Amino acid sequence: MRRTSALIAGSAALALVLSPGLADARAGGGSSFGSRGSMTYSAPPTTRTAPYSAQPMQRSMTPNAPQSGYSNYGSYAPGYQSRRSGFMSGLMGGLIGAGIGGLLLGHGFFGGGMGGFGFLGLLIQLALLYFLVRWLYRLFTGRSPAVASGPGMFARNGLGNMFSPGGMPGGGAAGRGGPPPITVTQADYQQFERLLQGIQYAWSNHDLNGLRTMATPEMASYFAEQLAQQVSSGVRNSVTDVRLESGDLAQAWAEQGREYATVAMRFSMIDVTRDASGRVVDGSPNEHTSATELWTFVRSRGGQWILSAIQQAR
Repeated sequence: MRRTSALIAGSAALALVLSPGLADARAGGGSSFGSRGSMTYSAPPTTRTAPYSAQPMQRSMTPNAPQSGYSNYGSYAPGYQSRRSGFMSGLMGGLIGAGIGGLLLGHGFFGGGMGGFGFLGLLIQLALLYFLVRWLYRLFTGRSPAVASGPGMFARNGLGNMFSPGGMPGGGAAGRGGPPPITVTQADYQQFERLLQGIQYAWSNHDLNGLRTMATPEMASYFAEQLAQQVSSGVRNSVTDVRLESGDLAQAWAEQGREYATVAMRFSMIDVTRDASGRVVDGSPNEHTSATELWTFVRSRGGQWILSAIQQAR
């Protein structure tokens, strides 16, 4: 009987350790959700802190549709993206495949001769190379409209150098037809750091009222769901000693009377999950873990920033 009880207890502990959500138990649970206004389904530009594109939104109350008047290149909206690029992707794939096939068969760039058809083939292949390079550039730079370059966060850490507009990595250039960019100041960056630490503190204390003062109602509702799931599972996550290691601006823009700023942040913390008896089921109380996320903040013009979205860096 004792042996059976021990086996059951061990299995339960193993299930807690392996259950989804515990490995990334900090505020947000390692998920991507929230709203970025008209940019919700567009990938933020890459930065030095997050040199790869962010994960798409898994949950958002913003309708998944292109915003009229704004360029939505890089949109994660599947329907819109397929309508825009389906024909071109098929055409490019067929032409590139034909060109590569010709090269493999030994015809070369000139199609096996210097006649009219061979010269036409050369022109076609040169055009394909141009469009291929252009497509790869847009794919890997993660360009997105209406962004503002700015200094890295917290100059005291040596990150205050200016990034050139459109540079890779570190900020982008304002896109055509998008909402106007805004300037983000050092005081704003300091507020972003305080929000990072304050939200993790309120999360650890299950302080929903505190979370509501630092996040949009949408984000507060997601946090409430995650905390309720902890209670239901009989565990409690605690995030302490949060340290911002690096951060920089990805986008900052204004629309419909609001201002938005998306910043990439790499931070370390002590992230521990315990069961009802206080036993550690995930994490370590003595070791820091690190994470890189893109947090989007929103405010009324002249108001205080609050959190409106979290996206995981790839």
